[in-house]
Amino acid sequence: MVKRRGDFRATHQYKGFKLCPGKPLPFGATVLANGVNFSIYSSYADSCELVLFRKGEKEPFIEIPFFKYFKIGNVFTMMVLDLEYDDIEYGFRMDGLFDIKNGHWFDKKRILMDPYSKIVNGINVWGERDKDLGDYKYRSQILFEDFNWDDDVPLETPVEDLIIYEMHVRGFTNHISSGVAAPGTFIGIKEKIPHLKKLGVNCIELMPIHEFDELENFRVSPGTGEKLKNYWGYSNLGFFAPKAGYAASGKDGGQVNEFKSLVRDLHANGIEVFLDVVFNHTAEGNEKGPYISYRGIDNKTYYLLTPDGKYYNFSGCGNTLNCNHPVVRDMIVNCLRYWASEYHIDGFRFDLASILGRDQEGVPMASPPLIEALAFDPILGKCKLIAEAWDAAGLYQVGSFPAWGRWAEWNGKFRDDIRKFIKSDMGMAKLAALRIEGSPDLYKSNNRGTKASVNFITAHDGFTLRDLVSYNEKHNFDNAENDTDGDNNNNSWNCGTEGETDDPVVNELRRRQMKNAVTILMLSQGTPMILSGDEMGKTQFGNNNAYCQDNEISWINWNDFEKNIEIFEFFRKIIDFRRTHPVLRSRYHLQEKDYVGSGIPDISWHGIRAGKPDFSDTSRTLAFLLCGQHAKGGSAKDNSIYVAINMHWKRHRFQLPPMPSKVKWYMAINTANKAPDDIYINGEEQCVSNQRNILVQGRSIMVLLAK
Repeated sequence: MVKRRGDFRATHQYKGFKLCPGKPLPFGATVLANGVNFSIYSSYADSCELVLFRKGEKEPFIEIPFFKYFKIGNVFTMMVLDLEYDDIEYGFRMDGLFDIKNGHWFDKKRILMDPYSKIVNGINVWGERDKDLGDYKYRSQILFEDFNWDDDVPLETPVEDLIIYEMHVRGFTNHISSGVAAPGTFIGIKEKIPHLKKLGVNCIELMPIHEFDELENFRVSPGTGEKLKNYWGYSNLGFFAPKAGYAASGKDGGQVNEFKSLVRDLHANGIEVFLDVVFNHTAEGNEKGPYISYRGIDNKTYYLLTPDGKYYNFSGCGNTLNCNHPVVRDMIVNCLRYWASEYHIDGFRFDLASILGRDQEGVPMASPPLIEALAFDPILGKCKLIAEAWDAAGLYQVGSFPAWGRWAEWNGKFRDDIRKFIKSDMGMAKLAALRIEGSPDLYKSNNRGTKASVNFITAHDGFTLRDLVSYNEKHNFDNAENDTDGDNNNNSWNCGTEGETDDPVVNELRRRQMKNAVTILMLSQGTPMILSGDEMGKTQFGNNNAYCQDNEISWINWNDFEKNIEIFEFFRKIIDFRRTHPVLRSRYHLQEKDYVGSGIPDISWHGIRAGKPDFSDTSRTLAFLLCGQHAKGGSAKDNSIYVAINMHWKRHRFQLPPMPSKVKWYMAINTANKAPDDIYINGEEQCVSNQRNILVQGRSIMVLLAK
């Protein structure tokens, strides 16, 4: 037989299987011309065996040792030739020292999942564990990449032009009211693309889609008696594998192509895709946790350990990945490269990202190698990188996260300060102004600009927008933790009544407060993010930590769309208003100067009196003027925009700043008005009768355009 280029020749045999030395890189299982290359790293293991199963079978059909000729440095690598891999699952047995105090957990009895698995089997249908798989219940499967992307490429939308929509894959369509053919799946999202386009968002940020075990939660609902779930998925099994339970075709192993198809369709509709990635810990937990992968392969390398061999817990989830160990750092970089290249992902949000900056003793670093490597990686060069700039051990880096000009941050201070300002707390006017201006106090140094600030008022972690204006206290008893979980500092206000009410006065105030919140969000410099379902007035019934609630607490009820159409229409129109006016989307911080010769600064601050902002502790009013001729640093032309914010419960008359004689003020938004007069579409704004001052009702916002 003639040997073709790319073929490999057997040098060894084992029980009928033809073998030869493998390629050390890439790690994992790689399909090559006439075989499958297996490669796995362990710095401390003495030996390794490849364990092969027929898919779904309890016992392996072969266990092949890595001969001494098949090891290069600390990498066990072997090619298995002519392997029919389509219906095969695999794992590894590692043997070595069991010495917990020195960080070693080797146990040859355990079969371990490949950390580089592209598909993980075991829970291929949401909430249903596969039939008895024995002790090896999370199984690696070999993947052949064959998806046809056509001409799809990442969109590379400028970050300042993004409207991010944070979404849970299952919760978005699993409610019966969604009307989709495959509820709770990637296909379900595809069916709702028209909704996303109508709303006007151009980026979805998916909560974790890496493979996880939703059945690992041991608590039981006190109300229903049903077992709770790990619904959010912040507990990874495999960083390289999309979750089968989120795919309609997951039971048949189709999750990879189904997710790629979703990304391709979203891109075709102008919508970017971000992933929420969780590189701070794994599902193996603390000393009492299970063997799954890393613990039995090379525990001392993959985890941060105390001097006596226990797990540092900076994540709050039992363990912490050793992110700045060179091997672990390379795994994370290669994982993100894989998602960017093979799945065309546009950006990543890093959960508890401050952990990524801790050294191998857990100490925060000034210049963390991992964060720097991601900032300068050539394959990730166009991906957006967003840090949740804190961790569970108290390290809070909002405004100081190492950036290298590339990293943006979830701006937790925007959330907190704007919430307080909206509910009329004292001493918030100056802080609200800073947040609206793109937080120059946080991001102006090192020329990070407004693009560093991802602004949000609500996210998955905390109250929904409706609950933010409906509850003073969290109501988490359904989580079976005696209401001790979740944040107690929500900066919420129930508008006078706790929870749902039929009081029309309270409900009208709540609608206005929701409009106030999204108006400030969309008129602020930086990148806005909204929580899925807020545009329909979604409630979680006061639960601010619904991580375990796979039910109507978490799912979007699409009946709310018609019920709260006024809220949806306001969201839709305010998003369109932001998109229409480039003066709202500066990439860099405004200077409060006139650098284009328009006669007025790019931004000027006012109060009830023009030119006299009141930043005193008792002030609950704020106004600002954006000069349209300074839009995009003077490179774009726009209307000037005047915004009067009255978060006092009493109405106030605002003096309008003087403008050129031929210019008149037109009403674009008045959150005190009922629909449809609360917000006008572009070109239908109403000329105000009094061009000198306007009367702004209590707890409301008015926005004027200069024409």
